[in-house]
Amino acid sequence: MKTAIAKIRSDYHRYTGHGDRPFIRIIAYLLFGRNHCFNYSFWLRLAHEKSWIWPLAMLMHKRLSVKYSMQIPRICKIGYGLYLGHGICMVIGKNTVIGNNVNLSQFLNIGSNHDTPAIIGDNVYIGPSVCIVEDVHIGNNSNIGAGAVVVHDVPEGVTVAGVPAKIISDTHEDFIGNRYEFV
Repeated sequence: MKTAIAKIRSDYHRYTGHGDRPFIRIIAYLLFGRNHCFNYSFWLRLAHEKSWIWPLAMLMHKRLSVKYSMQIPRICKIGYGLYLGHGICMVIGKNTVIGNNVNLSQFLNIGSNHDTPAIIGDNVYIGPSVCIVEDVHIGNNSNIGAGAVVVHDVPEGVTVAGVPAKIISDTHEDFIGNRYEFV
């Protein structure tokens, strides 16, 4: 339960920008803040660990999943500071691993046919309408542009876009000439 509360606090910080606040303020934001993305992540975090509130958390997670068409399994490994931007129509595979401070946008699809999970690093931004297919590793501090279909590993610190996704910007300048390639 302590881990779930710590993750809820980090999610709250990502949504509001407020640091350490009493948990009662987080509950007030949950009830009166009108932010369905935070509400979803709140109940997702509590549904992940069995505790006295687990039955209610499971019910609320299921209810919000149906209401907003977001399928993020409670068994997904998700780090601190999850931010769901415009949370609607998200499908994430059950074995996906998501790092810390990750932004997920609407119409996101992360999946696999062979139960080989995608692994998403820390400080990653994933734009709207992105598909991440099969066993893909997304490096830390990377950005995935809107509408990209990611079928290959994404190195650390790059921006990828397109179908299939190709590197369009590299903060480490690991490219060959004027033609960007995966490293």
